[in-house]
Amino acid sequence: MSKNISDKDKKDWNKFINSTEKLPNKDHEGKKKNKFKTRSIDLHGFTLSAANKAVENLIINAHLEKVNKLIVVTGKGLHSENKKNPYVSKDLGILKYSVPDFITKNKSLMSLINEITDAKIEDGGSGAFYIYLKKNES
Repeated sequence: MSKNISDKDKKDWNKFINSTEKLPNKDHEGKKKNKFKTRSIDLHGFTLSAANKAVENLIINAHLEKVNKLIVVTGKGLHSENKKNPYVSKDLGILKYSVPDFITKNKSLMSLINEITDAKIEDGGSGAFYIYLKKNES
């Protein structure tokens, strides 16, 4: 490679540097951004039966409204009174475990769901989860 830069190259470089034209950012082009229509619910303070009913209604209504991502915040169960009751499962009495269990055992709800995954830290981390709904064709 030559160390000499031609006058044309220098001229082109100066023209480029002094130009006010905005160049497209190729790093952002071509990246497909997933645009999710999202709804969320915070179940802090709910009883188990109320939480299950609220989540069931949310899933059904969101599917009808063509929402494709739900954020369900259950909390981590750190302040659950169920830990003190010897007749209640320490895990399944906590919404963090029991709500996803309720959903996965409900065939009609699962027929509307593509996937249930752990939430990112900005959406609640281990105290929340995502529900990705199937596309509503109607």
